[in-house]
Amino acid sequence: MSSVAPVRSSDDGSGPARRAGRAVGRALHLPITGPAKGIRRATHAHGAGESGLGKLIELHAINGAGDMMITVALASTVFFSVPTDEARGRVALYLAITMAPFTVLAPVIGPLLDRLPHGRRASMAAAMLARAVLALLMSAVVATGGLQLYPEALGVLVASKSYGVVRSAVVPRLLPPKFSLVKANSRVTLAGLLATGAAAPVAAGLNSIGPQWPLYGACVIFLGGAFAAFTLPHKVDEAKGERRARLSTHEAHSKRPGLRTVSRSVLCGLLANAAMRGLSGFLIFFLAFLLREHPLAGQSAAVSLGIVGVSAGVGNACGTAVGAWLRARAPEMIVASVLCVTLGVAVLAAVFYSGVFVAVLAATAGFCQALAKLSLDAMIQRDVPEAVRTSAFARSETLLQVAWVLGGAIGIVLPLNGVLGMSVAAAIVALGATMAVRGALSSPRHQPQQRPSRPRVA
Repeated sequence: MSSVAPVRSSDDGSGPARRAGRAVGRALHLPITGPAKGIRRATHAHGAGESGLGKLIELHAINGAGDMMITVALASTVFFSVPTDEARGRVALYLAITMAPFTVLAPVIGPLLDRLPHGRRASMAAAMLARAVLALLMSAVVATGGLQLYPEALGVLVASKSYGVVRSAVVPRLLPPKFSLVKANSRVTLAGLLATGAAAPVAAGLNSIGPQWPLYGACVIFLGGAFAAFTLPHKVDEAKGERRARLSTHEAHSKRPGLRTVSRSVLCGLLANAAMRGLSGFLIFFLAFLLREHPLAGQSAAVSLGIVGVSAGVGNACGTAVGAWLRARAPEMIVASVLCVTLGVAVLAAVFYSGVFVAVLAATAGFCQALAKLSLDAMIQRDVPEAVRTSAFARSETLLQVAWVLGGAIGIVLPLNGVLGMSVAAAIVALGATMAVRGALSSPRHQPQQRPSRPRVA
């Protein structure tokens, strides 16, 4: 009897039915697990997985996708569903109820989060969770566009910008060895742009079912983001040796000791970036109404807005990729160059106003804004001491967000005249270009007889 081979049963997991079931399961999972593994390999490459930067990249992608869902839901209610005049009034009301209070709150966000260096993961998770709850609340009123929608939208805006401030402060803590801050920020930004682009058609499809469905999707995404925030390394919450920064080249009169943490080059670069961020806000709001009333030749309003939006998005993605390739060589010169290029295109758009120049200006602004921001990051990494670098990033990001709000306010109140709008855009960039040139002239490479000034403790 011992020589008789035992009969295998299909119940032990090796039968044909079980093998077929496993094959079907692998086939069904492959469309999901395959791309997921590819994304994980890309985000965790070159040491980003070991340092924790890969998880931050994935978290920022979640943030971009969720924000896009909410944007599509609000745009369908506030902008596209009503006539132009009424839409302009609604957007003006949106600005008054959301942007105006945010302009007051934004300068407080950075310093407030500065005081919570040991709770950065919790702060990011709270920003995600707050937007998940607000998305659910907005889903109940988004179809009617009631007034209660606007305070809830303000809450989403504040939570989104709070996340942005904390994220800027976290990146320096997660740099892999021999990994520049510019390259890290390029990866994070590019992941957000790709996720936003991928979420846009999904949000549009959900919106075709009902305006509340993109908000349901946003709620699910942000709940996942709240969980993902706590998967970041614990060193994100460490603040050993950190101090708070002042974004000025001199100390305010105070009895308390402070830090001279920002050189003239950094301050000029920050103001130049603020002009670019203001231009971005201006173009978003001004062109949204201008192209709806006067679409591009031979195109509908929706297609015209799509062309300009895609142009800006592609330009931004290309600028991010080029910024990583340049590796922050001569950042002052890069900022001055891209501001001058943007100014030249804006002047041409004002003089030879046409749909082609509008699309070219949108693409140029996206490209140059990405390069200017990465160059500013490089200057902060170079000139600001590590002890206060995290704080400096948080403060600078807050200022840039306020600039975007102010630019958007100008865009909504300006008459819908293309030449006038492009002239205002050129004026905004001209202010930034002036500061960028001053920063380039004050950079160490243009002052060979002087030793580069290092920030010092006052």
